[in-house]
Amino acid sequence: MVGLLQQPTTSACSLLPHHHYWIASKRIVTPHEIFSGAVEINGGSIISLVKEKDWLERVKNEPVIDYGEAVVMPGLIDVHAHLDDPGREEWEGFPSGTKAAAAGGITTLIDMPLNSDPSTVSKETLQLKIEAAKGRIFVNVGFWGGLVPENAFNATILENLLNAGALGLKSFMCPSGINDFPMTDASHIKEGLSVLAKYKRPLLVHAEKQQEIELKDGVDDPRSYSTYLKTRPSSWEETAIRELLTVTKDTRIGGHAEGAHLHIVHLSDSRSSLELIKEAKSNGDSITVETCPHYLAFSAEEIPDGDTRFKCAPPIRDAANRQKLWEALMDGDIDMLSSDHSPSEPELKLFAEGDFLRAWGGISSLQFVLPVTWSHGHKHGITLEKLVSWWSEKPAKLASQDLKGAIEIGKHADIVVWEPEKEFDLDENHTVHLKHPSISAYMGSRLAGKVVATFVNGNLVFEDGKHAPDACGTTILA
Repeated sequence: MVGLLQQPTTSACSLLPHHHYWIASKRIVTPHEIFSGAVEINGGSIISLVKEKDWLERVKNEPVIDYGEAVVMPGLIDVHAHLDDPGREEWEGFPSGTKAAAAGGITTLIDMPLNSDPSTVSKETLQLKIEAAKGRIFVNVGFWGGLVPENAFNATILENLLNAGALGLKSFMCPSGINDFPMTDASHIKEGLSVLAKYKRPLLVHAEKQQEIELKDGVDDPRSYSTYLKTRPSSWEETAIRELLTVTKDTRIGGHAEGAHLHIVHLSDSRSSLELIKEAKSNGDSITVETCPHYLAFSAEEIPDGDTRFKCAPPIRDAANRQKLWEALMDGDIDMLSSDHSPSEPELKLFAEGDFLRAWGGISSLQFVLPVTWSHGHKHGITLEKLVSWWSEKPAKLASQDLKGAIEIGKHADIVVWEPEKEFDLDENHTVHLKHPSISAYMGSRLAGKVVATFVNGNLVFEDGKHAPDACGTTILA
């Protein structure tokens, strides 16, 4: 591999001294093929693709970065991340979160409307996000707005939020844990879809419907993950999705909300819930679903007592459920992946008590999702093409980012270079850019798939462990 870090830079936004250059590799992943050759980049966009037999003649004296056998593919697009900025920067924040994203090959992420303070539920609160991101992001960042009871029946507030640049809306069907982001029901969601139809943007839904669960003192140990699992059974997901499907029929061609789209986030239940989603798709509902690497990497049986790093909602379920998630993902019944990076301060994880019922939930994962997906996908037949579909092409479509998600002429030069065969230990010797590495359930793992370089809008923002001096990522507004 030949890098250009040693050369003088002309822009603090990039580790490259050039705006016009070539990336060469034996493995370039495009929508149509994997080929050996080079990608020509100028002004932040891809302007040509050349096969190996032709590219040496084409490049002549122009600058080339030759990454040898490393894979060159579109940067990951993470449509589900909590950066908690502004208001809870001590949990993560734009600088550390987007540095971690760049180090993990993520070139675009869409920030969730809650866990920041205030939540993003109006034009004014979206503006706070946009201002907080200025000069503090190393990758592209877009924003989902929030659908909550206070704005659901006020089309003006929702339209102002969407006109201000929100890429779509997000709602919870169960308590979110955040006071200014209360849960919605089917009536709120129906109203939200009606507004979104005019904008052809999605509604993302946390699909769990709370039910009363009775635990027995002295029998159900709060330090046992099985106790927490009892409190959020798969029936919560199934019940919520059944309710959702009473309104998603409106998104069909000719329906009341045609043009709107519903996206179910972080599906955990691979049984009844997934079957309902498949049925809705077959009926013509405009609906997609994601799952997350932690549901594919871990199983309930493996989680140690008191290790609250693994607490999330919906919960990680059993190994048989994990296997079915992989099968659904490989078959295309699950459309895409997201991180659901949801960090907090370490104190909120209650490590000393190890109480799964009281600890704050959320898996910290942003920097690791590419190697985690690749490492755990081997025995399921994962391919580079599948990886690009799950992490780039389909997320780009969901977020209406038509110029992202693929290595094609005319697309933005958002690219990750990585070595699938390279193994590493995620331990104290591995540089982690997340604000609180200790809370991540992935620490201690051995993974395959080392990120070598990340290009955002044609800028080399990360290479060989180093970030560009300045945070010059772009905010993405609809």
